[in-house]
Order: sequence, then structure tokens, then C-alpha cells
Amino acid sequence: MYRYDEFDAALVTQRVAQFRDQVDRRMKGTLSEDEFRPLRLMNGLYLQLHAYMLRVAIPYGTLSSVQMRMLAHIARRYDHGYGHFTTRQNIQYNWPKLVEVPDLLDELATVEMHAIQTSGNCIRNVTSDPYAGAVADEVEDPRIWGEIIRQWSTFHPEFSFLPRKFKIAVTGSAEDRAAIRVHDIGLRIHRNEAGEVGFEVMVGGGQGRTPMIAKTIRAFLPKAHLLSYLEAILRVYNLMGRRDNKYKARIKILVHEMGAEAFADQVEAEWAEIKDGPVDLPASEVARIENYFAPPALDTASNGSADYALKLKSDAAFAAWVGSNVLGHVQPGYAIANISLKPVGGVPGDATAEQMDVVADLAARYSHDEIRVTYEQNLVLPHVRREDLYAVWQALGEAKLDTANIGLLGDMIVCPGLDYCSLANARSIPVSQQISERFSDPERQRKIGKLDIKISGCINACGHHHVGHIGILGVDKRGKEHYQITLGGKANQDAAVGAIVGPAFAETDIADAVETVVDTYLDLRADGEEFIETLGRVGIAPFKETLYATH
Repeated sequence: MYRYDEFDAALVTQRVAQFRDQVDRRMKGTLSEDEFRPLRLMNGLYLQLHAYMLRVAIPYGTLSSVQMRMLAHIARRYDHGYGHFTTRQNIQYNWPKLVEVPDLLDELATVEMHAIQTSGNCIRNVTSDPYAGAVADEVEDPRIWGEIIRQWSTFHPEFSFLPRKFKIAVTGSAEDRAAIRVHDIGLRIHRNEAGEVGFEVMVGGGQGRTPMIAKTIRAFLPKAHLLSYLEAILRVYNLMGRRDNKYKARIKILVHEMGAEAFADQVEAEWAEIKDGPVDLPASEVARIENYFAPPALDTASNGSADYALKLKSDAAFAAWVGSNVLGHVQPGYAIANISLKPVGGVPGDATAEQMDVVADLAARYSHDEIRVTYEQNLVLPHVRREDLYAVWQALGEAKLDTANIGLLGDMIVCPGLDYCSLANARSIPVSQQISERFSDPERQRKIGKLDIKISGCINACGHHHVGHIGILGVDKRGKEHYQITLGGKANQDAAVGAIVGPAFAETDIADAVETVVDTYLDLRADGEEFIETLGRVGIAPFKETLYATH
């Protein structure tokens, strides 16, 4: 993991001191709420329906056991005993008291954490593949470049007040586990025909009111020029992006209106002016950062044990958990263990302070002190010996963290919705709980197979409903909460925006509607087909017919 240098530490310490003074002035009334608002947003502090919400950055979704224990402490000391892991691989606290936020940030700084650039019209927390450094299909660890982008973008004077918020994601594999095509900039590390490593650069993806899939503007960018090329993109956007209408201010609108080719021409022209300048890092600095992400010292002799194989055969519950939550590792004898934060009837993405402590302990003991946060709102232990999986699973079970549903219907992405958010039109959490309880039988979920359900409480799409196999959008219909269904969305390397099926459903009918969609799929699927494959083969019409015939 990357460790702060003196510049990081100084920046964070100074920002905490500045914010402490700003909060003090707000409490005394010498700063109005209108004056305070941009200052608090620069420090990740939102004012939601009932209280302030603080969003803490977890760059590229990687943290240590010490940092996770601090997040648990923050939940106990400053919140209501839990935190909410988000689709930006961050954590949110929903109930901090304004007067205590500077102390909270001070404590975070002791473990190299902060809330800088988790809000505002700036470059937000860089996200990445949660399995980085552990999967066999990886060309290069994308977190190296996530860290380089973090350092380049933090307090960048030219890009602190962009037309709108800006999100970057990086992956190092052909299989996209970071949803790069629905980001303002998506970067895929790959090799060209000559075997050189570089980036495919995609620009203009996003969700919200106008969902769009990013367009490739450069098929191959040499690694050495990444920062200058990003700088060129941001300069074009900063100059030409709209500032008169926040709904049309995202870079996706600019790319769409100009056309990807014309936008790329503008970027290339800007890049030609700066690519041989001081923006790009020297190779020695790249190597220094790369060293922080060297693979842990794994036991190359470990190939799993006979006891592990016996446990798989004799314990059906353990075998089910391994089948859904455990993935192969680049090192034989090791595995990637996913921890679902989606128990039946629970709040997706929430973890209690006690659960965070358990995960921290397991990471320190079994996963080389590494934890990852996924954009699906789950956690990962990336480096676990297979022979330790049973002990990990037992400890997770004691903490109610052993739900075996990764990639299945119960593994829903859900925004906080109207229970917390002042922008929402409808509640998301109760709907997810209804669906979770309706499909609570784990055997039924396994029979259904891979199915992504994503729920947003408003068109801002924080629950990624546009790219759900089944997307659910909360809408206000004459003062009552209703839910619109979309089908066919995908967030992977074949990213697509789902199609609206028809009129919205009342809250009392939405779980029934989801069940109708699932039953229709089971009736129509061919042998071995996943939901998205059946939908692609038969189209939306059969689903629409059964949905509106029965509801």
C-alpha cells in the first residue's frame, strides 16, 4: 500500500486546521450557511435530510487493518455505530455532529485518511478493480496509476472548480470490474501489438439524467504520457464544458454534442502542446510509487490442504460460500475472498463498527493486512490461503458477514434514497429489503444465477440503476413513491444502458414485479443461460407482456 510522504501529511494536516477554523466560524454565526456550504463540500461534508453526512476517501478502494479499525472507531465515537460503503469505494457516515467533524478528520489523518475531494466540482476519488494485484488476467496493477492520478489531481489549481464533478476509473484487466465505461474518464491498461503496455482512454461515460457509455478517444496511450494526456482532456473540458446549466455540465454532454472524434481532435491538439513538458512523471518516480504496490510475500509452496478439500465436501454451507464468494488468485494455493455486505433484509453496503473490527482482524491475520472495497458495496480480502478459508468463513459467520450471494440476486447495489438523501424522490432501502426477503432462499438464488439488481432513489443514479440487469428507479408520481423498471443494463466491458420496460409500479407492487421478471426469465432461458443472455436472445417484449399482464 502507498504510504503518505511529508507532502501528503502536510496537506491533510493543513486542511483539517483550515476546516476547524471554518466550522468554528459557522458555529459562532460569522459564516452563513451559504458561505459555509462550498467550504464543507470541499471536505466531503453534505447536509442531508436529517443530519450531516461525511464521505471519507478510500483511494482505489484499498485500506489496511489499521485504517479499517479507525473507521470502526469513527463509527462508534462520532456516528451511530455503523458506516455505509459506497459505489465510489468510499465510506459514508450519516450522523456526525458538525462541531465534532474537525476532531473526526484529525483522527482520520493519524492513519493517512481524509475526506478531501469526495465532493465538489473537482476530480473525485479514483476507483479501480477491487481484485487488483491478485488476479491472473491482469496486465499491470491499476492501483499504481490510481495513486499517480490521486497525487496529480489533489488540489490541482486548474481543476479545483470544474464545470461539474469528475470521476476517473482504472482497470488492468480485459474483464472490467471497475465500471470504467460509465465514468468521465475510463482507463484500461493493455498491451498493443508490439507488446508495449499502455492505456485505452475512454471519455464521456456517466449515468444520471442522461446515461451514456464512454467513447474511446485513444486506443493506445503510452504509460509515460498518462498525466499529460489527462491534463489535456481536463483542459478541453474546463474550457468548453457548460457552466450555465448543471444538468448539461458533465463532460459526457460535451463529448456527445461535439462528437467523440471532434473532441479527440481538441484533446490531441492540446496534448501536443504539453506532452513533452513537466507534467509527466520521470520513470524513477513511477518506479518509486510502483514499489509500494509490490505483491505481498505469498507462500509459493502453498497449494491448499487435504483438510480444505474435506471441508468443501463435508460442509455444504461452506461450499456454497466458496462457490459464490471466493475467486481464484494469481498465486496457486491462494484465493480472493469476497465479504458480502448484503444480508437478507439488511441495508446494502452498511457495516457495523464491530463488523469492521472483525474484517480488520481477518485482514491482519489472513490477508497480508489488505482490505478492498468494491463498487458493488462489498469488501474483499484479496490474499487468503485456501487452507485458511474455512477459518475466515467461520469468523465471518460469527459476525453475520458470511452471506453467500456475491453476483447473485441478493447482491444488490442500492443508494441511501429518501431515508437519508434530500435529492431522492423515493426510498431505495425498503425496496431492496422487500426483494431480498422475497428471494431469501439461497438455493433459489443459485438456481436463478448471475443477476445484477441496482436501485436508485432518484434520477441522479447513485445506485447505478441504468446499468443493472434489472434497474429500479424511484420516481414521484402525484406525491407517491413509484418505481420504474429497466432491463438489460451492463456495467462490464460490454457496458450498456438498460431499456425502460413501461409505466412505473407502486411500492406495494415492485417486489412482485421483480419476481415476475425473474420467473419469465426462468421460463424462457436455454440451458446454462444467464439472465442477461436470455434477455439478449428473446428481447424485452416477453418480459413486458408478463409484467403488465399480471400487474
